[in-house]
Amino acid sequence: MIRIVIAEDHQSLIDGIKLLLENQDWIEVVGQANDGYELVKEVFIHKPDIVLTDIRMPKTDGISATKQIKAMYPDCKVIGFSMFDQEEVIFQMKEAGASGYLMKNASLKALLEAIKAVAEGEEYFLNLPEKTTNEKAIHLSPREKEILNLIGMGKSSKEIADELVLSEMTVATHRKNISRKLNLEGKVDLIRYATENRFEV
Repeated sequence: MIRIVIAEDHQSLIDGIKLLLENQDWIEVVGQANDGYELVKEVFIHKPDIVLTDIRMPKTDGISATKQIKAMYPDCKVIGFSMFDQEEVIFQMKEAGASGYLMKNASLKALLEAIKAVAEGEEYFLNLPEKTTNEKAIHLSPREKEILNLIGMGKSSKEIADELVLSEMTVATHRKNISRKLNLEGKVDLIRYATENRFEV
């Protein structure tokens, strides 16, 4: 029996995944969490074989939670899942210690394949390019990474300008450059990307 903890900030999605997994006689869902902080607590309590975690969650994101889990329980396998398939997020999860990564719209078959693979000590990263560095992140300047992180925190251009002691026009220029470098189209794509990524500055 493979024991699993699920972390996702939308309870309806947790309920749906639990329903699918509990129909499998070789899987037991032993815990659930709606944020990264609660996830780490659930892992401490239940010591599952596998954690299925969202990337973007309140309090502690999936990447940070994965690092904490792997530090405490190296044998616990982590599978990340997200709405986005951006390489940066996948590599960040892999570097944090995750054994797999899935899109949220993945089929039940793919989810079960991922669980079986990581339970057997394998990795399950679909379409992951064979490289070890995040080329897109490297191409961002320290200032661009700093601004991108602030965008991901929900700050407006004015708030970013005030915090970094820059003009709003300068921040707007940086935003355009970031979007161009990352091949993002429009404000919505930039905000989505920023909320799914965190960079060392």
